[in-house]
Amino acid sequence: MVEGPLAQFEITTLIPITIGGHDVSFTNSSLFMALAVLGVMFFMVAGMRKGSLVPGRWQLCVEVCYEFVANMLHDAAGRDARKYFPFIFTLFMFILFANLLGLVPFVGFAFTSHIIVTFAMAIFVFVGVTLIGLAKHGFKFFNLFIPKGAPKALLPLLVVIEIVSYLTRPISLSVRLFANMVAGHTMLEVFGGFVVALGVFGVAPFAFIVVLISLELLVAVLQAYVFAILTCLYLNDALNLH
Repeated sequence: MVEGPLAQFEITTLIPITIGGHDVSFTNSSLFMALAVLGVMFFMVAGMRKGSLVPGRWQLCVEVCYEFVANMLHDAAGRDARKYFPFIFTLFMFILFANLLGLVPFVGFAFTSHIIVTFAMAIFVFVGVTLIGLAKHGFKFFNLFIPKGAPKALLPLLVVIEIVSYLTRPISLSVRLFANMVAGHTMLEVFGGFVVALGVFGVAPFAFIVVLISLELLVAVLQAYVFAILTCLYLNDALNLH
């Protein structure tokens, strides 16, 4: 039986586990989440193990990632957001490694292509940012939903629009990552199967597959950046009520 292009997203149980009648089995998705965490840890620890004043290639890559996220957070949320750098950096690196692991030929599994995973991260960001805003500003936090300079007659409508827009943040944040991962991997699977079916005549289309994989690598990095930068912007709203 020939598997369709969506078969690559199927979750399979590796170690069956049941607790209190609930299925908490260790799956291929769980495995690649663990691999993403271990990958980030290895990348950071091994890269900074020597900590040379003149960095080598590996240490330089780590420092570039650090500086990239630090500058992104500073530019998007200001100096007051520096205390949240560890979370933003962890979020960016986790999603980046998750996306890259999903591109490993034959064995890769993109768990960021599952809406439940991306929504879980998005709702955590949403609740966390909201709590930060309430903790810092109290009830003044709700001024975020009142546009400055808006006509009083339109305020009831505008406030409703602002609230709805705010509440849909976790949906848009999660769907953006999920949709891009699903679309990219499905396209790779379809075109890859087409090239295999062509046999010796698939040499020329294979070059297109190489270009497509390069594009997917770019998308993997870009989507990690988009998720992180939007989190920074939401954090800026909570801290500065912008």
